[in-house]
Amino acid sequence: MRRRTLLGLGTAAAAAVGGAILLTPDRAAPPPPSSSDLAFPALPQRLNNAASIEVTRHDGTLVVRRAAPDRWVLPAKAGYPVRPERVRELLVGLTELRLTEPRTANPEMLDRLGLDDPSRPAATSSLLRVLDAEGAALAELVVGRRRVRVQGNVPESVYVRRPAESQAWLAEGRLPLDSDPNLWIDRDLANLPRDRVRAATIDRVGEPPLVLRRGADTDSPLSVVEPAETPELDEISLDEVARGFEFLTFLDVREAAAMPGERIGTGRFELTDNLRIIVTAHKDGETLWALLAAEGDEEAARLQARWQGWAYQLGQWKEKAFVPRLADLRKQEAAAAAEPEAAQEAAPETPAAPQ
Repeated sequence: MRRRTLLGLGTAAAAAVGGAILLTPDRAAPPPPSSSDLAFPALPQRLNNAASIEVTRHDGTLVVRRAAPDRWVLPAKAGYPVRPERVRELLVGLTELRLTEPRTANPEMLDRLGLDDPSRPAATSSLLRVLDAEGAALAELVVGRRRVRVQGNVPESVYVRRPAESQAWLAEGRLPLDSDPNLWIDRDLANLPRDRVRAATIDRVGEPPLVLRRGADTDSPLSVVEPAETPELDEISLDEVARGFEFLTFLDVREAAAMPGERIGTGRFELTDNLRIIVTAHKDGETLWALLAAEGDEEAARLQARWQGWAYQLGQWKEKAFVPRLADLRKQEAAAAAEPEAAQEAAPETPAAPQ
């Protein structure tokens, strides 16, 4: 009996311990950093001399250039500033990259790791170079496929090799490479809620002035106050004017002096908190370009500092939000009914048949 009792108690204790282990939150520390060799041991001390970053793929080269100690720009986008966190993440990733495992040194096998010649058509590899002002390489690496790990607390890894070598390595670390320039820049221009827009004055080339204004109630919609007499208007189109600055982003950017196209009009918008925004719109074929300017207090100063000196390509749909014509605001049913009448009035009279 005594032996049977002891066995039972031992089993119960083991079960209790096992349950406690299962129910206890995982407070295990992440794995210690790898002791493998750094890919670029002296790079941190040399990064103060970095003047440009190049990412070369089979379809072209992206260049990011240093314009000031804490400012990097994209020459391909007229020198527009890049997001500083993107540069920081890439350079820190390079300094922390460790070569953990040697892989194939056979040149014919490199394409399996995405490490073939980046200039070869359809190659998936990228050549990353960090250069100083004289064009000398501070760091350069062919970057291939990322290795996917399903376990938790496991560092990212990627296949790499040095450009002059065929020896491939599995490297531990994160290297966020993007050859698309739009992924390096902040394309958000503004995000101002619709109810902040209190009035708009539109001067469209070849059209009479158009003035829209809200009523005294903050929830009232924009309505046309000039001209005094209008056709039946579409509430959704009027609301799009108020929503013009919500989640406003650009598609492309150029220096303001190089804005293409011809001027089609100007929209002047009055917003709450003493903010005024002027939109000068150009059309280049079907492409819409705009200059943005802000007037007012501190908020206006921040926006103006961001926008000044740049021309932005906007989505075509923004034309009816920033420089609408009265016809653009007309209710569709009314517009459709008016078209046959206008066509009939414009048609030439048919001469009477000779008697």
